[in-house]
Parts: sequence; structure tokens; C-alpha cells
Amino acid sequence: METVPPAVDLVLGASACCLACVFTNPLEVVKTRLQLQGELQKRGTYPRLYRGFVASVVAVVRADGLCGLQKGLAAGLLYQGLMNGVRFYCYSLACQAGLSQQPGGTVVAGAVAGALGAFVGSPAYLVKTQLQAQTVAAMAVGHQHHHESLLGALETIWRQQGLAGLWRGVGGAVPRVMVGSAAQLATFASAKAWVQERQWLPEDSWLVALAGGMISSIAVVAVMTPFDVVSTRLYNQPADGAGRGKLYGGLTDCLVKIWRQEGPLALYKGLGPVYLRLGPHTILSMLFWDELRKLAGRGQHQGS
Repeated sequence: METVPPAVDLVLGASACCLACVFTNPLEVVKTRLQLQGELQKRGTYPRLYRGFVASVVAVVRADGLCGLQKGLAAGLLYQGLMNGVRFYCYSLACQAGLSQQPGGTVVAGAVAGALGAFVGSPAYLVKTQLQAQTVAAMAVGHQHHHESLLGALETIWRQQGLAGLWRGVGGAVPRVMVGSAAQLATFASAKAWVQERQWLPEDSWLVALAGGMISSIAVVAVMTPFDVVSTRLYNQPADGAGRGKLYGGLTDCLVKIWRQEGPLALYKGLGPVYLRLGPHTILSMLFWDELRKLAGRGQHQGS
């Protein structure tokens, strides 16, 4: 993998993930609706307004129009830019310091970088989740916040709940991104190296990064989905006057309530759409990042 300065990795990582977000945001809308459907209700006791990926896409379009599939896109782009800029920057710093050469170093570096990125990007993810959950009353799942825009939502939350309100739900977001980031960055590097060793593809081909991203995406979805469900619930729940969630007290409380009231399989609600969203996003992000790093690395070599 080409070596570039951490500051360049910040820009490249943020750009790659924002570009991927444009393509995967509709999947995020569907995933959010599925994860909020039947919240704290036993299976079979609520109407299933969203059923699987294709039917859910049709339901969103009927309720909100084609533009409804890109709900929360501005907030999603802000989140991807902030979270992944910080994540790739910190990961690059760790690799530059030699941590990735130590046993388990890539996992630790990916987890720590992911935690920092999740904290920085949490307000944007909060607003993204709430905007994507909003729809007409007949198709509503989860609490409806009635925001008008990204800036309007940030202003409303700030005014009603204070600065701390913008980070409500961060306790679920940090573990979510930690496990996802650790799995993604560690498995992508090793999967790409494994594909190169097999010499199935030309060493410098973009197909090597594509294959590495495809393998990495499976690991990411497997470990991240339960935390993704919890994170969606924590971010979208209604809050009291003090900014505290009315349904869940935090990560552990949310996990326990979902397990007890909806069953353990509820932690994998919307698994198909989750993979259809996280899978392509992981593949595209890592492919774009890898190719951009190659270009940046070659530019450095030519300039020296």
C-alpha cells in the first residue's frame, strides 16, 4: 500500500467515503426504517410496513417520492467527512508510528481511530438518523422529530437540549464504529495482501482492492449489525427536557430491552439491507481510498 502523509489520508479518506455515501444513502434510509420498525414490541404484534429490501424501497418511494431515498444525505455526507477524515488520519498516524507492524496492531489502531471518528461525527449521525426516520404518518416507524433540514435540526437540538444534546447516543456510536473500523481496516489490509499473494489479478490492478473490500465487507457487517441497530434506536428515541432518552438509558439498557422484548434476532433486524448498505459502502470506500492513495503516492514520488 502506498505511503502518504496522515493529512493527505484525512482528505482522501473523507473524500472516498463521501463519494460512496452518495450511492449508498438510499440503502441507509431503508435500513433505518427497518431497524425502527416494531421498536420494543414482540414480533407479530405490529404491522410490518417495511418488508425486505425491494418492498421497503417501494414503500419509501410511495410515501416520500424518489427524493425520499436520499433523505438525510447532507447530514450523511457531513458525518462521513468528519468521521472518516478523523478515522483515516488517526489510522495513518498509527501506521506511521509502526503500530500496524505489531501483533494485533491494525485491529487496535482501527478501533481507536474509529472511536475518535465516531465521537467527532456523532452530531451529524444523530441528525441523519432522525431525518431518515421522518415520513408520512401512515408509514411512520419510531419517534418522529419533524426536522426541516440539517441546520434546522442542529439548531433545534442545541436550543432544546444544549451542547450535550448533540452528542446524545454517542455511547452507542463509539462501540459501533470501533468494531466496524477495526474489522474493516484490519481485514482489508490482510485480504488485499492475501489476494496479491495468490496472484489471481495483476498486482497494481484496482480489482485487487475491490476483492479486498468485498472480503472486508462481510466481516464488517457480521460484527457491526447489532451495534448498528442499537445506535439507530439511541439516536432516534425521544428526549426529555434534560436531553435524556425516554426509552433507553444507554448502550447496555438498549441491548437488554431489545433482547428481552423483541428477541435476540432483533439485533440483526434488516440484516439484508444492512449488508446491501454497509457492504457496497465498505467496498467503494476502500476501493476509492486505495486508488486515491496510489495516485497521491505516485505524485509524491514524481515530485521528489
